[in-house]
Amino acid sequence: MNKKTKAALVSIISNTVLVFAKLFVGIVTQSVSIISEAIHSGLDLVASFIAFFAVQIASKPADKEHQYGHGKFENVSGTLEAVLIFIAAIWIIYEAYHKLFDFNPVNQIGLGLLVMGFSGALNWVISSYLQKIAREEDSIALEADALHLRTDVYTSVGVFMGLLLIKFTGWSILDPIIAIFVALLIIKESLKLTKRAFLPLLDTRLEESQHRKIVEALQVYASDYIEFHKLRTRKAGAEIHVDLHLVVPKDWAIGKVHILCNEIELKLEEVFPNCQCLIHTEPCNDRCDNKTNLCESDECPLLGTDSNKQETEHK
Repeated sequence: MNKKTKAALVSIISNTVLVFAKLFVGIVTQSVSIISEAIHSGLDLVASFIAFFAVQIASKPADKEHQYGHGKFENVSGTLEAVLIFIAAIWIIYEAYHKLFDFNPVNQIGLGLLVMGFSGALNWVISSYLQKIAREEDSIALEADALHLRTDVYTSVGVFMGLLLIKFTGWSILDPIIAIFVALLIIKESLKLTKRAFLPLLDTRLEESQHRKIVEALQVYASDYIEFHKLRTRKAGAEIHVDLHLVVPKDWAIGKVHILCNEIELKLEEVFPNCQCLIHTEPCNDRCDNKTNLCESDECPLLGTDSNKQETEHK
């Protein structure tokens, strides 16, 4: 069992404990905010199972049916988790709205404070652990799971403070109001997660900072080639895919060109360990001066122009 799978399993265990604890205490205290947290943790549990299976599938090597690997299973997982978070938030708002007009006093507030305090502390520890593994393994599925639990930390603190206010003021109407506030926080996080997980499924280019790192890695070998163009990037799970056209002197032997491409690929793998690079080489035309790096002009991709622009005319 690899690190990502172990982390997902830990999340499943912690969420299972919290679902039963919150549901039991929510029923005993008749607190809609605690019940809303039980619903939230229930969706977190489903999300943890999704993440568990997603990281296992995504770790499989490429095969006949999935020749580019299985990395996008993590993005699918993250998108599903975001949808689950959103559904949970709508459900909480629905229940809290009805509770505003027909609510019962909250009972045994001390028990509610105890379970919400325990929930916040446990989820802080588990979410920090998941975030650490997600950064190390570049896993969007674990990042989504960590975001679920970190949101649960904030909402647990909110419910805890609300119960404390009810204990000292006796205003039970604060309970559904806090539940609605919790739901709005969850919706905000679900929208952020949807964007983070879904966009790679559309093969959007890497973030500008990552794109710049690729350009900088290529610049290390700028004296060995004429120029490059048609640089394209995309991401699938933890894998980064890069392809580009590289212009080399027309009289270079194929072996020399191959060595240069290998060096560039290794350099990119130093920057991004899970990088898959494909380089299409082209000979410079008759009018090209082999000693002149055309990338000194304003039309050069090295200077940050559009990576998908048409081929630069070599003069």
